[in-house]
Amino acid sequence: MELNALLAQQFVLPSIPKVLALLLSELERETPDLRKITQFVGADPALTASLLRIANSDFFKLSGRIHSVSEALALLSCSQVRSVVEAAASGASLRAVPGIHLQQFWRYSLQVAKLARSLAGLVRQNQPAAYTCGLIHAIGELAIHIGMAQEVALLDRTLAPFDLGRADAERESLGFCYAQVGAGLARRWQYPQPMVDALEHQYAPFEHDVYEPLAGVIHLATWRVRAQEAGLPERGLAVTFPGAVGEVLGLDIDMVLQQNPFDWMAQSSAHIPL
Repeated sequence: MELNALLAQQFVLPSIPKVLALLLSELERETPDLRKITQFVGADPALTASLLRIANSDFFKLSGRIHSVSEALALLSCSQVRSVVEAAASGASLRAVPGIHLQQFWRYSLQVAKLARSLAGLVRQNQPAAYTCGLIHAIGELAIHIGMAQEVALLDRTLAPFDLGRADAERESLGFCYAQVGAGLARRWQYPQPMVDALEHQYAPFEHDVYEPLAGVIHLATWRVRAQEAGLPERGLAVTFPGAVGEVLGLDIDMVLQQNPFDWMAQSSAHIPL
């Protein structure tokens, strides 16, 4: 399948059932707590992607300018947010994605988001945009598994979806990878151009005269979390660390490994167990 044909499909990206339940409950209150709504949505890649798509649409005349859930919620009414959540809840029975362990996907995406935000602070980049990009950076992987289930099944048997070499393997096998799919969707949804560029070049930042610091931030964040998922020992971390990317950003392996992003989810009553 060609990339454009995949992007033309209508995707129902799965949301976290616990998040949907908490949001629906909060939105039923006479005065919903915006802080809680922001935290709930900000833990869910699919809901985040949907709200940013609406906020960057032509309706609000702010296309290409909304980077985060908090910015999106400042524009949308409670009824609009409720409509998005109810639509996601109505498709809950369809949330299984062949080849993807969704609990792992949601946990992994949230960890990348938090680490990306932390790293962005070190290199003075837009932290809300980094968090958003980190949270949704792998929605292209979901799209591939939903739209190309048979084609990608063989690859899944030899290489896990969150393996460090996944992007290269997909490019060799499919002709494109999850990064290009995610960027293609973000472009169609009129996301800010720096975010589109970050998603597109996340697997190989700073190559071919491309310089989008957010791409480097996402690359380092995904390296660390994927290395953790793989259980790499100290030597494995040293061997796989993308030093060229870190050098451009002024970050060495110790600086990346020592980051301990503030877990606001665990520090509040809005904590969502995945």
